[in-house]
Amino acid sequence: MPLVPPLTEDQMDPALRAEVQFFKGPLGVIPNSVRTMAHRPDIARAFTALNMAVMTSNAGVTPEFKRLLGYVSSFASGCMYCQAHMILASERFGASEARLNDVWNFADSPHFSDAEKAALAFAHAATQVPNAVTDDHHAALRAHWPEGELVEIMGVIALFGFLNRWNDSMGSALEDLPRAKGEERLGETGWTVGKHV
Repeated sequence: MPLVPPLTEDQMDPALRAEVQFFKGPLGVIPNSVRTMAHRPDIARAFTALNMAVMTSNAGVTPEFKRLLGYVSSFASGCMYCQAHMILASERFGASEARLNDVWNFADSPHFSDAEKAALAFAHAATQVPNAVTDDHHAALRAHWPEGELVEIMGVIALFGFLNRWNDSMGSALEDLPRAKGEERLGETGWTVGKHV
């Protein structure tokens, strides 16, 4: 059971309700996390703006790859809610079957480039507590990504650090569409809906 119940769209501030429709594109739903933030519209509004800024692709970090980065960050943190959301969003942004099936085991997969593997390994290390990023991670990233793209990669990791803590601590209920996608795609990773009922 969630700590704070999410608001329905009808209960939201009307201006905020219009802004958060954005999430229906990538996810098909307004996430319960955002609907819970809506109890304080300024928090929901700021989060929505940050999400849009971080998840927009400005260069070589594609929208699909940003969602895969979000998945790996969420996998490393153990957030079942965000894992389901990001596997759904990765699919909606064009991830191939091979990439979707291998992302949790990206290091051994032939479906990710060396640049992508460096970024995904960094995401995994950056999400751990305590932080596990090393000079080797930095060197691998610099070998493949320019500085602006490194900022985009770190933006995704940091965004999901916030979301993983929000959803796991609040016990956000998982919506039907991402829940079904988690059940379909993530069983072999040990994924369950857990507390997100």
